[in-house]
Amino acid sequence: MILEVAILHVRPGRSAEFESAFARAASIISSMPGYQRHELRACVETSDRYVLLVWWQTLESHTVGFRQSPEYARWKSLLHDFYEPFPDVEHYGPPL
Repeated sequence: MILEVAILHVRPGRSAEFESAFARAASIISSMPGYQRHELRACVETSDRYVLLVWWQTLESHTVGFRQSPEYARWKSLLHDFYEPFPDVEHYGPPL
């Protein structure tokens, strides 16, 4: 299993709108082959900052199956306008 980690910096003052959009977008990602589960958590110390954790069956489930799918365009249209700067996304292997 692969863990995708993204730190999301939401444009100031748009967190409520982002959370609403993410609630709609969650059904997109959760329908993808290889998706296991996800968590979105708000930062305690910094407003408008979140961490998104997504567990995938394989790296390719995310990088190819999701990112190259028609559903990704919908995900992008719902969420990508909220980010400043655009998030770095990293992938981690199984627990040691």
